[in-house]
Amino acid sequence: MMALPSIDPALPSDPCPARVWYTSYGSNTHLDRLAAYIKGGRPPGAAREYPGCRNRAMPTRSVPVELAGAMYFATESRVWGGGRAFYDPRGGGRVLARAHLVTAEQFSDIAVQEMYRDPGVLLDLGQALSSGRAVLGEGRYETLVCAGQVDGLPVVTFTAPWQMGDVPWVAPSPAYVRFLCSGLLSAGAWDTESVAAYVSACPGAAGHWSVRDIIELLGGEPVPPTS
Repeated sequence: MMALPSIDPALPSDPCPARVWYTSYGSNTHLDRLAAYIKGGRPPGAAREYPGCRNRAMPTRSVPVELAGAMYFATESRVWGGGRAFYDPRGGGRVLARAHLVTAEQFSDIAVQEMYRDPGVLLDLGQALSSGRAVLGEGRYETLVCAGQVDGLPVVTFTAPWQMGDVPWVAPSPAYVRFLCSGLLSAGAWDTESVAAYVSACPGAAGHWSVRDIIELLGGEPVPPTS
């Protein structure tokens, strides 16, 4: 298993870094899924085509990380059907994620595509990097979060402005769960049962997806019932 890099919780001093760790906790943990945002196109299982980034180079590195907080599923995805993954840094626990080393411009282009906008505008990361959080709008992925640094570069992601308990939880679709879990597994830090147990316990998935269901979805051996 790959060792997890340690996240330095100190916020970065450079307000305009050339590169950042775009940290995905949802389907963009999977490089094939992320490629649609970077190179353009439609990933398997999705109902939307993406224009892609101005710079279409894939990340120079992708590493597994764990963020403090909680992941939950809510709202209704137009792309996948079912709930989307969101990150609540104020929630207790840990979030399995994958940090992709990209340029600040690429991070902006990925983020605005998640906001259903066209790429081409460079987001101002200054507030997020200096305070840890910046609300750019009321939309579901219009809040930027900086969780610290890895190798001296910012660990940044985006989520909703609300907290986990403020919205109804919605179960994710099989295609979404498959991409999310496969992406985490390909990071090399967690095994199938650990990933399945993690996702099945997240609000929105809990009570709808069992560990056994997720392992079977991923093509693994069924887990015998416990009772």
